[in-house]
Amino acid sequence: MTTALQKQTARIGIVTISDRASQGIYADESGPAIRAVLDEFLVSPWEPVIRVIPDGIAAVSECLVNLADTERCDLILTTGGTGPAPRDLTPEAVHAVIDRELPGFGEVMRRISFETVPTAILSRQLAGTRGACLIVTLPGKPGSIRTCLNAVFPAIPYGLDLIGAARLETDPARCRAFRPPA
Repeated sequence: MTTALQKQTARIGIVTISDRASQGIYADESGPAIRAVLDEFLVSPWEPVIRVIPDGIAAVSECLVNLADTERCDLILTTGGTGPAPRDLTPEAVHAVIDRELPGFGEVMRRISFETVPTAILSRQLAGTRGACLIVTLPGKPGSIRTCLNAVFPAIPYGLDLIGAARLETDPARCRAFRPPA
């Protein structure tokens, strides 16, 4: 039986966090990279809510709160601002707005990235919930975005189920989402 929740179109925030991209100094390639992976993985209806914002705790926190509370996004995927540089403040902004951290996401993304690049240990990816919204921070490079989403996305649909967000269905040939047997 299909529930009303299962028929709901998921709203997915895609947030590029970059001073230079937000000023138009260069084209955003990371946000489109996230969207390309989602287009490949998802077979259920979804609607992107796209933002390109500057680095900084206030800008990122305000954007995340708006996407979760006002725009009612079920999932927010951010890119950028997770390194050790002085303007990389995405983790601090996320910690300021989440209810609960889910540390396994960051652990898995660093582990899988470390297999190809030793500087992955400098990354500070994380995930957490804000109400019925899951927020996941991704690295800024398009190739790294794909690597990390390949590693963690199989857990995202069930995570959304657990917090009462819209149901996501994936193409099992592209991404085999895990849900425990009913």
